[in-house]
Amino acid sequence: MAGFFSKERITAGPGYNRWLVPPAALAVHLSIGMAYGFSVFWLPLSKALGISEPLACGEDVSFWMRAITTSCDWKISDLGWMYTLFFVFLGSSAAVFGHWLEHAGPRKAGAVAAVCWGGGLLISAIGVYTHQLWMMWLGSGVIGGIGLGLGYISPVSTLIKWFPDRRGMATGMAIMGFGGGAMIGAPLANTLMNYFATETSVGVWETFATMGVLYFVAMMIGSLGYRVPAHDWKPEGWTPPANKGKAMITPHHVHVNQAHKTPQFWLLWWVLCLNVSAGIGVIGMASPMLQEVFGGLLIDVPQKLAELSGDQKLQVAAIGAGFAGLLSFFNILGRIGWASCSDFLGRKRTYIIFFALGFVLYVLSPWAGNMGSVALFAGLFCVILTMYGGGFSTIPAYLADIFGTQHVGAIHGRLLTAWATAGVLGPVIVNYLRDYQLDRGVAPDHAYNMIMYVLAGLLLLGLICNLLVRPVAEKHYMTAEQLAAEKKVSHEQAKKISQVAVHKSSTVLTAVVWIAVGIPITYGIWNTLQKAVILFH
Repeated sequence: MAGFFSKERITAGPGYNRWLVPPAALAVHLSIGMAYGFSVFWLPLSKALGISEPLACGEDVSFWMRAITTSCDWKISDLGWMYTLFFVFLGSSAAVFGHWLEHAGPRKAGAVAAVCWGGGLLISAIGVYTHQLWMMWLGSGVIGGIGLGLGYISPVSTLIKWFPDRRGMATGMAIMGFGGGAMIGAPLANTLMNYFATETSVGVWETFATMGVLYFVAMMIGSLGYRVPAHDWKPEGWTPPANKGKAMITPHHVHVNQAHKTPQFWLLWWVLCLNVSAGIGVIGMASPMLQEVFGGLLIDVPQKLAELSGDQKLQVAAIGAGFAGLLSFFNILGRIGWASCSDFLGRKRTYIIFFALGFVLYVLSPWAGNMGSVALFAGLFCVILTMYGGGFSTIPAYLADIFGTQHVGAIHGRLLTAWATAGVLGPVIVNYLRDYQLDRGVAPDHAYNMIMYVLAGLLLLGLICNLLVRPVAEKHYMTAEQLAAEKKVSHEQAKKISQVAVHKSSTVLTAVVWIAVGIPITYGIWNTLQKAVILFH
C-alpha cells in the first residue's frame, strides 16, 4: 500500500495530459473549502438539546464544564472555537508537514488529508450525538484542521511543475476551489439538516456523518488522480524564456531549510499576512457592516437599523447574507483571475496593484456609505475581495519565482503561518476597534469608518514590504551537487516506472473530470447569485 501511494508510482509517462491534474486538485480543495461555511451549523447546534429553543447553561457552568456537559446547549461563541482551530492547525500543519510532502508526494498527502478531514467530521458527528463539545473541537478543529493544511498544499508544487508556462493560472485553478467550497457545502448542509431533522434531533450529527463520507470519497478520488511530471519534463513546444528582464524569476532552487534565513521569505510572509488581515476583517463583518451602515435603506425604509421592526430586520438580515455570499463569489473570481493575470503582469507588480488599489478602495468605502449608495458600496468590496482571494492564489507562484520549484510546496507550507496569524489579527483589529468606537458614542453606521482607514494602513505596510522584495542572494541557492542528490533516488525509481507507463490520456476522460468538478461549482455560483441579486434591486 505504501508503494501504491508513493511519489515514484505516480510519475506520469509520455502522453499524459496535464489538464487532468487541476480537476483532481479541485476535488480536494472544494471539499476542504467547506471550512469557510461551518457557520451554517452554529444556530442548529446551539439548540441541539432544546431543539426549538436553546437550553441555556447556568451561570455557574464554566467554559471547560460546557465542553463536557450533557445537560445544556452550547454557546455559539464556544462552537466558534472550531473555526479558529481550523486555521491555526491549517497553518501549523502545512508548515510542519510541507517538507515531508515534497518527498512523499501529493497522492499520499492528499490521502492523509482525506482521512483527517472526513474522519474529523465523523468524530464531530459522534460529539454531537453524545453532546460532547470537546470531541467536535478535536474532530473537526484539530484533526480536520490538519487535513485542511495537508489538503491545501498537496497540489501546489505539483501544479507549478506541470504548468511552468502558467504558474499563476495553475495554482489559481486549485486554490479557487478552497474559496468556493462553502458555496457548495453550505447549501448542501442546509438541505441535509432539513432532511434529517426530527422532533428529537436538529439533524446535525447525521449531516456531519454524511458529509464526512462524501468528502472522504471526493478527496480520495482527487488524490488518486494526482500525477507528477517526469524529471525535467516540459510542455510540448515550450522553451523556458531567457531570464533577461525577468530577474525576479530564478532558474535556481533554495532549500526549504534555507528559505526562512532569507529576508525575502519574511517580506513575503508579511505581504501575505497584511493582505489577508485586511481582507479577512472585511469577510468577518460583511453582513453586519452592510446592515448597520445602510439600515432601512436596504428595503427602501429611511430608518436606522435599530429603529426597524422585527420583520424589517429579518429582511435586512437576508440582504446582509446575500452580500456575504456575493463577496464569496468575488473571492473565487479573484483567485483564478488575478493569479492568471500575474503570469503576464509579474507577481511583484500584481501585489503592487493589490495594495495600492486596495488602499484607495478602503479609503473610499466610508464615502460610499455616506452617499447612501448600496450598489457602489457593495461594488467596492467586491473588488477588494477579488484581491483578497488573488493574494492566496498568487503567493505560491511568487514563491516559485523567488525560491525555485524544488521545495516550493514546503516553503509555501511554512509561509501559511502568516495566514494563521492573520486569522487572529484581522478579526481582533475589526472587533476591538468597533467596540472602541461604539463605547465612545459613535453611531453604529459610522463606527466602521476608522476601521476602514486602519485596514488601509495595513495595506500600505504590505505595499512597502512588497516593494522591498529582491532576488535571493546566490549564497542561499542549492549547489548542483545538492540538487542532484535531492532528485537522484526518486528520479531513478520514477524512471523505471515511466519507461513502461506510457499514458494515452483520453480527451473524453479529460472532459468528464472537468464536468464532474464543474457541475457543483456551477450549482454553488448559481445559488449565491440568486441570493445576492437583491442587493441591486
